[in-house]
Amino acid sequence: MIALRFGDLQQHSDVLWLRGGGSVTVRFIEPRDAQVLQGYFRSLSVHSRYNRFLGAMSELPQTELDRFIHVGEGGRFSVIATVTVNGVETIVGEARYAFDTDTASFEVALSIDDRWQGRGIGSALLRNLECRAAAFGAKRLFGDTLRSNDVMIGLARKSDFAFTNSPGDWKLVRFEKHIDLVPQEIPCASWQLAAQQTVHQASA
Repeated sequence: MIALRFGDLQQHSDVLWLRGGGSVTVRFIEPRDAQVLQGYFRSLSVHSRYNRFLGAMSELPQTELDRFIHVGEGGRFSVIATVTVNGVETIVGEARYAFDTDTASFEVALSIDDRWQGRGIGSALLRNLECRAAAFGAKRLFGDTLRSNDVMIGLARKSDFAFTNSPGDWKLVRFEKHIDLVPQEIPCASWQLAAQQTVHQASA
């Protein structure tokens, strides 16, 4: 598993190039992002918030917001996808993930701003999460979504995920994928750092 150095979170940032041109930056959420992140969730459509949180919610409760902005607590991590609009860093997507060492599984959940959907950001972010999972040593990537969430189901299907029933809740469907990436080309900073650590440990 990769050893995160929380004093230098920028080392895990990635620039993702989109199919229609342009790029987004993916980085860990920091405490300074709290109000901007809350504004992002408030700006989502009611439908998008319902899909993201699997139920009605107008904003993040303070306790949940605190969990989002403190990277690594409880084994969970949060990232935001941003673009610069008129000189201002703007959140266009976010993801939350957790790695279970016992099962080598990597659970994800994500959302994309309604105004930025259809530009390939979701596909690029999901691919980046797959890479981050590989850096952790995960063998399986999965998430649960509402059966009515056609956008997330379509995104997962396009990204070659398989589907199965979600244990314990008939309203949800589980999308999952075996992680079988080859490291000849390092597709994200976290994987590159993991590779560097492996080389360093081998030569020590």
